Amino acid sequence: MNDSEEFYKKLRAQLADTALWPTAYLYKFIVPTDDSKIREIEHIFDNLGAVISTKQSKNGKYTSVSINVRMKNPDSVILKYKEVASKVEGVISL
Repeated sequence: MNDSEEFYKKLRAQLADTALWPTAYLYKFIVPTDDSKIREIEHIFDNLGAVISTKQSKNGKYTSVSINVRMKNPDSVILKYKEVASKVEGVISL
């Protein structure tokens, strides 16, 4: 099992134990400051009623993207993490 699979397995267990679903979930991503990368993350969360905020780092090299969105269950949370990781180059999931 690779590191990301292990990470998602632990995350699924934590989410299942700590929240009543559906619930609001806060995603945090760090991306190199690039409008197309930020738009791609926003696009992944389109039509979910997500509240998205961005903040550039002090030197402007990176942008943090916070997404607060109501998710159905732990698996739906993990699917979005995987989708972002597969579509947005250089993204860091927090």
